[in-house]
Amino acid sequence: MGWQAWIGAVDPARPVLIAGPTASGKSALALALARRQGRAVVNADALQVYARWRILTARPSPEEEAQVPHRLYGMVGRDEAWSVGHWLRAVADLLAEDPRPVIVGGTGLYFTALTEGLAEIPAVPLALRAEADRRMAARGVAALAAELDAETRARIDTRNPARVQRAWEVLQATGRGLAGWQAATGAPLIPPGAAQAVVLRPPRDWLAARIDARFDAMIAAGALDEVRGELPFWRPNAPSARAIGAPELVAHLRGEVPLADAIAAAKAASRQYAKRQRTWFRNRMRDWPGLDPAQVD
Repeated sequence: MGWQAWIGAVDPARPVLIAGPTASGKSALALALARRQGRAVVNADALQVYARWRILTARPSPEEEAQVPHRLYGMVGRDEAWSVGHWLRAVADLLAEDPRPVIVGGTGLYFTALTEGLAEIPAVPLALRAEADRRMAARGVAALAAELDAETRARIDTRNPARVQRAWEVLQATGRGLAGWQAATGAPLIPPGAAQAVVLRPPRDWLAARIDARFDAMIAAGALDEVRGELPFWRPNAPSARAIGAPELVAHLRGEVPLADAIAAAKAASRQYAKRQRTWFRNRMRDWPGLDPAQVD
């Protein structure tokens, strides 16, 4: 089934969930559906929430945002705390006002929490978070992962520094592993079957070419200037610093690497990120219907 056929088959009465890896075209699909059915678009990408990153996170353009309502884009400051819990509460408020949005993004954890529920984990003290930052900087992700309980270590992506650090913080703060907290999860905000859901599952080589072309377009659109504006505030451990391409372009702007090398490294990081996203969708969202964005009607 191609895009137009899928759009034509969408139930206009139910919310729609569109997940997919970076550069797969999910935002364009969401906009096309929202325009056709008079819906709002709600962001489900953990990096597109940050106000300073429009180009580098491929947020919808101002022209696209003007076509239909867009929610939860670019509304978090660089130093503000933002988590899946924050996102889920924001979505609950939006659903109370509008029960049929298009929720679109590439953060699999957001969709899993939305459709399976989220454990109510106590807040982590700031001092402990600072200690986790120091440990991560000094010892790296593998060392922190080794200190997790076995059940949690088996469930999370141990190559993802943010996920590992979060699990380490929870274990240290509560004495209970993240997997144990997740086992006590409450009811989901949107139960399975209540929404029309789809995962974009593009061919790997097609997606790799799209990732490379899109990053070149980002550079042409001013991504380097966007990063330059953040240099005075740059903290490698800040949540907003996880924007793909930001560390590589910062390194170039500081004179550490040539621009061509920074761009090549950013493209490689984007491809690795897409690989992690596809793994999450394959393992945690295997029951979601798939759509090949490379297939045209």
